[in-house]
Amino acid sequence: MAPSNEQKLEQIHQQRINQIKKAAIKVFAHRGIVGTKMSMIAAEAGISQGLSYRYFKSKEELFITLIQEAMEEANAAFQHVQQLPGTPLEQIRTLTQNILDESNKYPFLLIQHASVSDEVPAKAKQIIEHFSAKASIEQLIPLFIKGQILGEFCEGDPYKLLFCYMSVITGLMLQDKQTDGKNWSEDVDILMKILTK
Repeated sequence: MAPSNEQKLEQIHQQRINQIKKAAIKVFAHRGIVGTKMSMIAAEAGISQGLSYRYFKSKEELFITLIQEAMEEANAAFQHVQQLPGTPLEQIRTLTQNILDESNKYPFLLIQHASVSDEVPAKAKQIIEHFSAKASIEQLIPLFIKGQILGEFCEGDPYKLLFCYMSVITGLMLQDKQTDGKNWSEDVDILMKILTK
């Protein structure tokens, strides 16, 4: 049975929203919210500026939507790390590869921008505060302790070790332009030495 016109229109509507969001996350990640205009997002998406306003009332609304989605995705990744196959070491290695994967670069940079900029909408700041970095790290502590018991990870305070590890990953992602295109997701074992014996 062929989809109805209403279903086709809804599918086109969703495709257009995704097209705008994909373009917007890239522009926001590079230019920040202050340096971004809806016309830039529309140009990146290959649509007219007027059409972009049919889907999002303002760049602030679009920015908040992207922050909400990025934070929910990041939180889900940390919540589900223990369900990944393998030992605690292998699970954290996989999480790290996923974090450093090129496809996750723009959402991460957007979150970083929202975390440090005073110019982002208050609603975006509230979303960031709701999904704190501390809470993300704390989700990894039981897995890390299990890995310590198995002898996979070094001894020491799990929170401090994981905080240091995540700080290095954050720093690498922020250094994107200075690393000559280095893809750290291919060299995760170098990073894992921070946590292992």
